[in-house]
Amino acid sequence: MTTTDAPAGAPAGATRKHTALPKARILVEALPWLTRHHGKTVVIKFGGNAMVDDELKAAFAQDVVFLRHAGLKPVVVHGGGPQISAQLERHGLVSEFKAGLRVTTPEAMDVVRMVLAGQVQRELVGLLNAHGPLAVGMTGEDAHTLTATKHLPEIDGERVDIGRVGEISAIDTGALRALLDDGRIPVVSSIARSADDGHVYNVNADTAAAALAAALGAETLMVLTDVEGLYENWPHSDEVISKLTASELERLLPELASGMVPKMEGCLHAVRNGVTTARVIDGRVQHSILLEIFTDEGIGTMVVPDGHDAHHGHDENEGKGAQ
Repeated sequence: MTTTDAPAGAPAGATRKHTALPKARILVEALPWLTRHHGKTVVIKFGGNAMVDDELKAAFAQDVVFLRHAGLKPVVVHGGGPQISAQLERHGLVSEFKAGLRVTTPEAMDVVRMVLAGQVQRELVGLLNAHGPLAVGMTGEDAHTLTATKHLPEIDGERVDIGRVGEISAIDTGALRALLDDGRIPVVSSIARSADDGHVYNVNADTAAAALAAALGAETLMVLTDVEGLYENWPHSDEVISKLTASELERLLPELASGMVPKMEGCLHAVRNGVTTARVIDGRVQHSILLEIFTDEGIGTMVVPDGHDAHHGHDENEGKGAQ
């Protein structure tokens, strides 16, 4: 004879059904977002703590696979700052930064390429493919997906040569679109070849993700960070701005901490070039991607084009009709 915690007279299994009810409610809450995003491309920049913490890495892979099975078309773009620094140290090469960018000698570039395409990308592809034959790894070099020119940052009014650091000069989305049409999840390492000198260049992954989102006509760009979002008045306040327009963001850019600049510039570029929303979210929170896309509350900071009312739970009254 089996016992149950169901009230006397309740049908067998009632307790089980009752405890499953919150799951059903969560799925129902996700329905409008599932409908809205179905068939849309979402570009996700993978980085920060989510990249080095095993539990967060596994949760990230689950989220991306969930998006794919929910009818979205995810594209993952990654860099690999911590892993590159560690590998350069092993090779006895010094990590030097100028204007917030890594000085990349030809020797360092060999290490960067090896780490991004041979280590970080491989691990991510493996995590995604634990759920099925979904992910395909590639670099910006493949099929001329990304083409770069040498980037010469301005420091104290002068252009400075920092080696094999590139800025994107052209994008060919043919290979990415073919993979997406085939139901695959492209995982792109942010390195690119130059049409000028044939060298391979290191490209900022935030910049690469934003450029690809625009070129693919993505619905959403999501950038994982190690903060909750864009703060209202940092360091005096830890109040996160939940939503702002492109023009509002542009006004804030000069005041931002250097680490946030390429991320927010990327968001600005994306929404000014056809992407519906760009979001900066906290990659330290497990399943932050699903929380941002499929819940009424949303987390992080969302950037929208000027004059555009984004359909999202960041909006004050949206989603409150059906309690």
